Parts: sequence; structure tokens; C-alpha cells
Amino acid sequence: MNFRNHRKLIVIDGETSFIGGHNIGDEYLGLNPKVGFWRDTHVQIDGPATQAAQLSFIEDWYWATNNVPELPWKPWISDKNTKVVIIPGGPADPVETISLSFTHIIAQAQQRLWIATPYFIPDLKVMGALQLAALKGIDVRILLPQKTDNPIVSLATHNYVTELSQHGIQFFQYQAGFMHQKVMLVDQQLTFVGSANLDNRSLRINFELNALIECRDTASQVEMMLENDFLQSRPYPLIHGKWHTLLTKAARLLSPIL
Repeated sequence: MNFRNHRKLIVIDGETSFIGGHNIGDEYLGLNPKVGFWRDTHVQIDGPATQAAQLSFIEDWYWATNNVPELPWKPWISDKNTKVVIIPGGPADPVETISLSFTHIIAQAQQRLWIATPYFIPDLKVMGALQLAALKGIDVRILLPQKTDNPIVSLATHNYVTELSQHGIQFFQYQAGFMHQKVMLVDQQLTFVGSANLDNRSLRINFELNALIECRDTASQVEMMLENDFLQSRPYPLIHGKWHTLLTKAARLLSPIL
């Protein structure tokens, strides 16, 4: 029961797929006054990469039903000619696929690393990669939600933010609702979009699905999208009171099981 399928995937005719953080739920209507509008991101992928997403779906379907449905496997060529890698990951993998992919992609940054994630409890590998990026003088910005649905996770997050802020990483809180998107923008050409949060569950416990896209046009669109999100955000407030610090450190001790 602990190994949850957290993937959010739509596959249409084996030709088009949608991957990202968007669930199917009434919460996206913005009717909950405590949370309000849900800010999320999905990406549409056309062409052969969709079949890699379809393979992820059929593996999950077979596990749930012990049945393999008939699906189209003839590749449909898109005219965009964009490089896309579909990255599924989960606790059944021989290695920690999602954690390693985040670590590797962060390490590719040379000028800019912008991240949006609703939950921020990174493991040691990701922490080290973020610290190294900041020490190299890279523009590292991390967008988190101001509103949260888990107060213990929020306390643990504050402890990580306090530590990483000392290295020059800029943290922001999204104000216009609940920020649920999982997006990473690296320099001028790499975009990482999917279901994986930067927390322990996504990095090693959940079954996740992300898409890594190498495309300057896509990166430019994501840049404009995130710039608009930053305009609706404010710097993450750092609280240094004795009791608050104690609570955040206690919450961080629980982070491996959150």
C-alpha cells in the first residue's frame, strides 16, 4: 500500500501523450476556499516518444489486471524533430531512477536552474547537486507553494530551505493558489516535466513518470510560464525563532517516512 502509483498519463491512439502533474479531480475547479486555484503543468508529446509512455502504461495495466490489451505500436513521426526521453521510475527498479535522473539533470546546468515543486524534501544526492550548482554561480531558483496540505512536510521543507539558502539558492512561495506543478528548466534547452516531486516518496517510493525534453522552443515557453509564476510569488520567509527551528529539525528527522 505504501508503493503508490503517482503517474499522471494520457495516451491517445499511440500517437499523442500528456505527461505532467495534473490529476483528474474537482480540486482543479478551485472550489475549495482553503486552497483555491490549483496551479499545474502538463506537456503534450506527439510522435514516437509517446510509445515509451504507452509502454509505461501497459506495464501498470498488466500488473493490475494480468492482461495485455491490444495497442498500436507503429511509430508515428512528428514534424517537430524534438529529442524527448520518457523516464518512468519506481521502487521496482534496480536503481533509484528518479533520484538519479534529478541529480544528473541538475548537474548539467551551466547558467540557469529553475525548479517548481509542491513538496521539497530532497535526498542527499539531490541536496549535493543543488549545493554544487549554487557554488558554481548558477542562477538557482526554486518555486514552492505558500499553501500546503501537509503541515509536517511544510515544517521539514523550511529546514531544507534554510540550509540551502545559505549557499545562494533563491526560494519563492507561490501565492495565487496551490502550486502543484513539477517542472525543471535547465539553461536554454532542457525541460523536465512529470509527476515526480522533490521528496522522498517520489525519489524512491512512488511509481513516477517524467519527460525530459531537449528543445529551445519548449524551454522558451517554460521560461515565460515560470517567469509569470515568479511574478505571482514572494521570497520564501525564513523564520529563525528557537521553537520554530526546533520544530523544523524534528520534522526533518521524520522526512524519510513522510
